[in-house]
Amino acid sequence: MKKLELIIIYLLFSLLGLSQESDGYGINLPKFYDKKIHFGFTIAGNSSDFRINPTPNSLLPDTIITFSRYKIKTVYSSASPNFGIGLVIDARLKKYIRLRFTPSLTFAERKIIYTLSNLNRDSIRIFEKSVESVFLIFPLETKIQSKRLGNFSAYAIGGVGYSLDLSARKKAGTSSGGANQLDNNVKLNRDDFFLSSGIGTDFYLQYFKLGFEIKLLIGTNNLILKENNVWTNSIDKVRSRMVLFTITFEG
Repeated sequence: MKKLELIIIYLLFSLLGLSQESDGYGINLPKFYDKKIHFGFTIAGNSSDFRINPTPNSLLPDTIITFSRYKIKTVYSSASPNFGIGLVIDARLKKYIRLRFTPSLTFAERKIIYTLSNLNRDSIRIFEKSVESVFLIFPLETKIQSKRLGNFSAYAIGGVGYSLDLSARKKAGTSSGGANQLDNNVKLNRDDFFLSSGIGTDFYLQYFKLGFEIKLLIGTNNLILKENNVWTNSIDKVRSRMVLFTITFEG
């Protein structure tokens, strides 16, 4: 953690160390977007969960808990906050159109919550399965910039990308199967492709451009790694969803 903090501080002071650029009338960095390409870094918070399609009701599995038979009734996802850091590579296509590549290292934790009831419906059990991920995220996006108003501008952004889950666990070869594996975790495939869209604002400061952006990432792949247990048998499809709030520093 200390190493990460030192990297962030170093990058921040590197940007602050850029020579001042002003037109003398209170307009900071007047030629910022005349550059063909510029760089920066990001600090982001995220809220991540899943879009879950449960198995049809007639096919939902059941299991034995303390000598009673329980059947899964509902499966849903709960979001958790986390963070990430990344880089910015921004290329000028047209006067108000930019192509942006913003690779990042992003941490995420999602929870899948199962509600089970017995056959008499007089007893309910709730199980939470936590899914922790460390992502390498590679978005390629188009940024459409508004006309600059003093030291402020707004923009819309959208595109596609690829994410690699470094902590995705492969299917265990020693799994014994069966529907009573209550201690099993939910496992996901590591590769995903996503669509992204968002909006943001840029503030042109004395030494660098500060941006605030909110963006939605919607995964397109079915990530569930099927194993013969009650948790994966109750899910047909799992797709990722992430809301990102990003602060950008660009010079």
